[in-house]
Amino acid sequence: MEDWRKMTASELGRGIGAGRIDPVALTEALLEAIAAHPEGARIYARTTGPRALAEAEAARLRARAGLRRGLLDGVPISWKDLFDSAGTATEAGSALLRGRIPTADAEVLANATQGGAVCLGKTHTSELAFSGLGLNPVTATPPCINDPEAVPGGSSSGAAASVAFDLAPVGIGSDTGGSVRLPAAWNDLVGLKTTMGRLSCKGVVPLCERFDTVGPLCRSVEDAAEVLALLEGGKAADLGGATLAGVRLAVLETVALDDLRPDPAKGFEQAADRLAKAGASLTHISAPEVAEAMTLTVPLFSAEAYAIWHTKIEARPELMFPPILERFRGGAATTATEYISAWRRLEQLRAIWNARIAGYDAVILPTAPNLPPKVSRLLEDEGYYVPENLMTVRNTRIGNLMGSAGLTLPTGVPSTGIMFLGLPFAEERLLRIGSAAERAIGR
Repeated sequence: MEDWRKMTASELGRGIGAGRIDPVALTEALLEAIAAHPEGARIYARTTGPRALAEAEAARLRARAGLRRGLLDGVPISWKDLFDSAGTATEAGSALLRGRIPTADAEVLANATQGGAVCLGKTHTSELAFSGLGLNPVTATPPCINDPEAVPGGSSSGAAASVAFDLAPVGIGSDTGGSVRLPAAWNDLVGLKTTMGRLSCKGVVPLCERFDTVGPLCRSVEDAAEVLALLEGGKAADLGGATLAGVRLAVLETVALDDLRPDPAKGFEQAADRLAKAGASLTHISAPEVAEAMTLTVPLFSAEAYAIWHTKIEARPELMFPPILERFRGGAATTATEYISAWRRLEQLRAIWNARIAGYDAVILPTAPNLPPKVSRLLEDEGYYVPENLMTVRNTRIGNLMGSAGLTLPTGVPSTGIMFLGLPFAEERLLRIGSAAERAIGR
């Protein structure tokens, strides 16, 4: 049973289908491991044991009757504490939402349940999902797999830790500025950022609704493909025969390669070299539109986030971690003229970007330019938190600003990732490239 906890979701699904793995025993093993794990309470905000066991029993009966609903029928999954779950608190890592109990599942959770997945529980997140670091003194800061003194990346911090610490085969997160890809990279996982609008955000606590996306953190590209299909009730991308031979990759130089710390630079260079040796052609490109888009961050992200949350925030601001409160309030002064102008300009920049990358199969860049910083310094050094958070989300935010689909893979250097960006709604193409890249890079 111990081996079950280290298997990919797809391997578990095949084991269930072959009768080698009992969904109830698997779910019980994971629930027991969460309860016994010394970091379990820092990873899971709450588990949903009765629901999980009931869903696992139903999956067991379907498997015995030959009526499985898909590869992941009976596979347990963790859910970031932004996704509504009927009758179970969803608090978004915030004291402002303490005791909030939804009456219905988020649409993606309902889809996953219909597909046979087992809901293990809710994982901790950065406060209202507004930080790439994963630091949350209000509820809990989950651990990083490679450094017990460091943050795990956010805002899907617990989602990443649940998989990295073998307490779930898959974690579902959200990505507004990097919140799937960052914790995936810092915990040596695969993370998929879907195109905005590809997966439903109905029943997901919002941050910035025009940027919010849903995606999985997992152990393999195959898992990412299967979970994407599960969440939208569709068919998984065919990864068979995927190769890098003849694949054209653009290495983004603008912004993405600036001021890289040594380990992320090493990881990216090694991974890129292995892609080239596997048959991909790499071309370095500049994209001035990316640099301009980065200047629009405050009127786009902060203004919308504050517009959504200002009533709750200003009613009880003392309940918030001060740097997060300050970040929300940073959008308060943005005028309607500035916000609308910024969006009109971003749409123009996106068109330029999409035309620039259309001749390539994907764009590659380091997922994060830095390694996970220490919790103690973030808490003690007021002048460190803000610039380090901005540095952390710099590269991933490119994908959100440009409206791209994105995929991060481990490079083999701990807590570093290589990111692949593609055209909007090109997830299947990106997953095929990622599958071939995963084999070329190794672990």
